[in-house]
Amino acid sequence: MNNIIKTIVLIAAAAGIVFVYSSAYIVDETEQVVITQFGKVVDKPVTTPSLNFKIPFIQKASYFPKNLLTWDGDPGQVPTKDKTYIWVDTFARWKIVDPIKYFQTVNNEFAALERLDDIIDPAVRNLVTSFPLVESVRNTSRSMDTFESVVDESRKRIQYKINLGRDEITKRIVKQASAKLSPFGIELVDVKIKRINYIENVRQAVYNRMIAERNQIAEKYRAEGKGEASNIRGEKEKELQVIKSQAYKTSQTLKGKADAKATQIYAHAYSVDPDFYEFLKAMDVYKKTMTKESTLILSTDSDFMKYFKGIK
Repeated sequence: MNNIIKTIVLIAAAAGIVFVYSSAYIVDETEQVVITQFGKVVDKPVTTPSLNFKIPFIQKASYFPKNLLTWDGDPGQVPTKDKTYIWVDTFARWKIVDPIKYFQTVNNEFAALERLDDIIDPAVRNLVTSFPLVESVRNTSRSMDTFESVVDESRKRIQYKINLGRDEITKRIVKQASAKLSPFGIELVDVKIKRINYIENVRQAVYNRMIAERNQIAEKYRAEGKGEASNIRGEKEKELQVIKSQAYKTSQTLKGKADAKATQIYAHAYSVDPDFYEFLKAMDVYKKTMTKESTLILSTDSDFMKYFKGIK
């Protein structure tokens, strides 16, 4: 009898444990729970961290995240208002603010992301196509000093006037998409443009233009360098000619003084014996004008041969 009572007590205790375990559920700070009975919501959602209870085996607790969630859109080709085709890559942050609507409509995160694709992508396309490319790229109209043309300093890049700007476009995307996401219990917190780029053929044309501009700038620098080199060579040549002229002037002055000095010495030396000087000059003339093969026809009274008349 005692064994039967013990068995009944153990069975009751086990059933109680299973009952309590099946009826209790815990909600932490990152979760919110919707209680359903036979697929229908039976109570308000539990959104605060707590220990709660439900009817076991009949009621079911569906957990949904309460923190921010990520949506990453697929890059798509979008034409801007100025007929420029670009690739736009966006991402968003969203959260579940009404878990009952969320449960009744999309029910899970995979289906919610599909809804976000269907709503955010068209909103991005609508806003981007409604404005020129520069509106999606820039926020202000400040001048871009680093992009001024180096080739022609007097010609500046076109300064665009930004009427809306990238931040305002993303805000309008959020506003447009939020209205459509509200029936699903989803709040769109923010949308950002992660990347904007030209499509392949336009990008290649831009690269070619950039290469051409850089080549033009390089040629300008080379031409300026050649001109500067010519100026430097001209200045050096001018300085060289001045130095040569000064050196020539100095050398000629020194030569003139030396010649004058030599002439003075010769004159003083030859003035001591004029006949000897005349003899030396005659010998020098003979040496320069006559060789073994020379033939001279002179009169007998010629002074040129007077020093040969006494030779026997």
